[in-house]
Amino acid sequence: MINLYCIVDIETTGNGLKGNKITEISIFKYDGHDIVDEFTSLVDPECEIPYFITRLTGIDNDTVRNAPTIDKIADSILRITEGSIFVAHSVNFDYNIIKNELRILGLDFIRKKLCTVRLSRKLLPGYHSYSLGKLCSALRIPLTDRHRARGDAHATTLLFSKLLRTDGADKVFKTFLNARSQEATLPSGLPSEVFEKIPSQPGVYYFKDSKGKTIYVGKANDLKKRVLGHFYDKSTKEVRLCAETADIDFELSGSELVALLMESAAIKHHYPIYNRAQKKRIQPYGVFAYEDRSGIMHLAFNKLKMAPNALAIFYNPTDCRLYLEQVCNTFELCPKYCHLQVNIKSCSHFRIVTCKGVCREKEPVSDYNSRVSAAIDYMGSEKEDFIIREKGRHFDEQAFVLIRNNVYSGYGFVQNEFSIQTHEDLEALTIPRRNTIETESIIKSYLARNPEKKQLSYVGEIL
Repeated sequence: MINLYCIVDIETTGNGLKGNKITEISIFKYDGHDIVDEFTSLVDPECEIPYFITRLTGIDNDTVRNAPTIDKIADSILRITEGSIFVAHSVNFDYNIIKNELRILGLDFIRKKLCTVRLSRKLLPGYHSYSLGKLCSALRIPLTDRHRARGDAHATTLLFSKLLRTDGADKVFKTFLNARSQEATLPSGLPSEVFEKIPSQPGVYYFKDSKGKTIYVGKANDLKKRVLGHFYDKSTKEVRLCAETADIDFELSGSELVALLMESAAIKHHYPIYNRAQKKRIQPYGVFAYEDRSGIMHLAFNKLKMAPNALAIFYNPTDCRLYLEQVCNTFELCPKYCHLQVNIKSCSHFRIVTCKGVCREKEPVSDYNSRVSAAIDYMGSEKEDFIIREKGRHFDEQAFVLIRNNVYSGYGFVQNEFSIQTHEDLEALTIPRRNTIETESIIKSYLARNPEKKQLSYVGEIL
């Protein structure tokens, strides 16, 4: 059976998948030996063409002013591609844009796909770049009218013809066209062997660009399934992410909890451009105590680095203030000396009316200080050390999350039957991590659902 191929290239307004409109399209119908048909047309996108697109393609608003709109050429696109295999350089881009444009018109567009970038990587390994321009230059394929649909489509046809005749092409083409093959789904710049190495286990994954820079971090209970989900997602963000992805790295976590903590730390470390959440550094604040020259004990809060021996830690000043108001009410303290009111001679807080008069010299300082000491003891008693047991990355290990003084300290992995004899043993196994508002939220939420995983005693235990 002879396959028919339609080699396609489009130029667009460059506004993401959903807002991206075609400005030019060129399709060469190829029977494996000769070009048997061609359709090329400018297209009126019915919107402004950005200047940076005009600089790249030479197509401006005047160029397309008298061109047909997509609805006028839809039948021609369907006719020439019917019964053919859709071929393009980075095929998912061209295919999805055309599919979306036709979908808006109420037309279905389903074709088998082949990507000349992925085919070239498989059949012509070893080239530094697989962009159309550099690949054609390396293979001495003539390429005229670069970044115009007909010029690029014709060059892609010549490249495709060469690929058809490369040693081993029959097997590779059959594999790529297999209905179960994921070759057409993977990003054009991502080697299939990289994806195949990703396991179906819990962990964190890192999308990287061609320069090795991490551009997205995610977590999953099933890494392979989650990563594949990105390739099927046709939202503008996902299409752009996949287009820039050249490598994927991963780390196993053993459990969802550790994966969440690993993901949070990785986002804070790499600041990937495609991660929106958790990128902002949150300023921690601490509640602390001190004694003034008159011997009166104060409670106050400040940025954590300015709060010596913090009694409690929060991630915004509002939470600090609300906590101090609660302590002030509970222990009948003075709002002035809890720094809930400043630059006043005596307190007059609208919510806290329990002050016994230390600010007006109506209560002995010693009596007031004793209640401050009780408040400090109360805040200290809320702190505890514990670990959270989790599954390990392999059957012969376990994972743990370490909490010291109610503050997340990090996580670690330990071989089964290993006995923790001292706190230092556990510290040595711990991968230290920063405590943030995100990690606090992750851990509190997890413990609310899994209270049995909290272990207060771990020294002398076998994890």
